Amino acid sequence: METPSSLLQTLFEQIKDLGLTTYELTKLKALEAITKIVSKLVSKLIVVLVISMFVLILNFGLALYLGEILGKIYLGFFIVAAFDLIVGIVFHFFLHKWINKPVSDSIISEALQ
Repeated sequence: METPSSLLQTLFEQIKDLGLTTYELTKLKALEAITKIVSKLVSKLIVVLVISMFVLILNFGLALYLGEILGKIYLGFFIVAAFDLIVGIVFHFFLHKWINKPVSDSIISEALQ
């Protein structure tokens, strides 16, 4: 028959093992959530980068074309810059909520899975 002190020691060792196992499991779950979030953000960032390059090149081409039509190259760049400014203001004031909410919801849902 075991003594009460050896039973207590065994119980403490099991509690310690359970605590360490729980800690390791929590670390692994956090790592999985962070990995999912980062991989999703990186893939979306690549898409945004490709679209941004397309828009930039399109803006240069449109500016050169408008400048050629108007006879002064810089006028084409001014017109395209003004259009981009208007689009940026519209995005900032009206579409910011449409972009911010889905992105934050996506991050939260990935973290809680």
